[in-house]
Amino acid sequence: MSAVVRFILGSLAAIAVVVVGGFLALRHVTVREAERDTRERVELQGGLVEASGLSDGVLKGDADALADLDDVVAARILSPTVVRVKLWSRDGTILYSDEPEIIGKRFGLGEEERELFTEGGADAELSDLSEPENEFERQEGKLLEAHTVIRTPNGTPVLFETYQRFDAVTSSGARILRAMAPTLIVALLVLLLVQGAASWSLARRLRREHRERERLLESAIESSDAERRRIAADLHDGVVQDLAGVAFGLAPLADDAARRGDAAEAAALRGAAERLRGGVRSLRTLLVEIHPPSLETAGLEAALADLLSPLAASGVATVLEVDDGAARGGANDALVYRVAREALRNVAAHAGATSVRVGATRIDGHVRLEIADDGQGFDAARRAARAEEGHVGLTLLEELVRGVGGTLDVRSTPGAGTTVALEVPT
Repeated sequence: MSAVVRFILGSLAAIAVVVVGGFLALRHVTVREAERDTRERVELQGGLVEASGLSDGVLKGDADALADLDDVVAARILSPTVVRVKLWSRDGTILYSDEPEIIGKRFGLGEEERELFTEGGADAELSDLSEPENEFERQEGKLLEAHTVIRTPNGTPVLFETYQRFDAVTSSGARILRAMAPTLIVALLVLLLVQGAASWSLARRLRREHRERERLLESAIESSDAERRRIAADLHDGVVQDLAGVAFGLAPLADDAARRGDAAEAAALRGAAERLRGGVRSLRTLLVEIHPPSLETAGLEAALADLLSPLAASGVATVLEVDDGAARGGANDALVYRVAREALRNVAAHAGATSVRVGATRIDGHVRLEIADDGQGFDAARRAARAEEGHVGLTLLEELVRGVGGTLDVRSTPGAGTTVALEVPT
């Protein structure tokens, strides 16, 4: 999945979180506002009842007083949202209710309700419909109850209580959210489109820069190979041939000195010839490392054998295993060779190994190269330090390997050797 797609999905998830969170936050605010409004409303309604329908006869259960109060409540208080009205005495007796069956019954008042008798004001909260005094409100569903203290004409305080439908509160919040949602969603979508376009452009630019970097790296390596071929050809056709000719010419001179009986001169000439032949062998080994003609002429197996020959000459035990599929060659043989050359160069220079194994196999359209040594190994910190020092051969090759759809893995443990594993399509 591309980074742009992940960004868009993340943005959509963020929009969903904002919308849901906004709804919950708005609902919470709406409930708090409804409770505040309900407290204000119950004070106004209580004042209305106190002024127009409340008489001292309610305290004694007088039928006429209760009927007058019932007329005021039915006409001025009850509505589709306010479903119940109760009037309580300080001792918890219900003095009045629009549900007459509970008039005269006594229930305990809560602490908050008792405080209203001494401190005044109003209170609003969600109703606990499991309480026995709410027996006749349970069928109404979720309710918000509000209380305030009013006084009868003789100054006796009583608790005025109303029950309001809670769905009226939530529907108000939903209406507000529905009104705000289109603007909010459009704004978020516009933001998503702007950010998506910017991220898409940035991703394309990064891909172009990555491809350009790979092309530059490949061009640099190809230029390096071309220069290696030129240097190898110049050395082979120039210095190597000249030294070989000089060594060849010294042999008859040594033989002539021996015939003349000058053993010292003959020995000096033969020693010089041998040193020249050794120098020629060393130069030819160097030429193989600089540019292996066997990769183009004899194939991958011969080129890998040439890379191993200097290690074998230095006393390192070497094993080379190349199956028939890998030996047939492929489009990325040059890259396989480059990785092998860099890995074996590191073995010779840094590993201190006593044995090296090189294996090349072809499986399912891929060539796998594995180079394992039993040297001193290294940790990630050491590799990072060598990279800072400029030793970045395998790191540079990793870019090329990824460019052809392959993988390059370097595994090493201090004291347990190093394994370099390469896999590239054929």
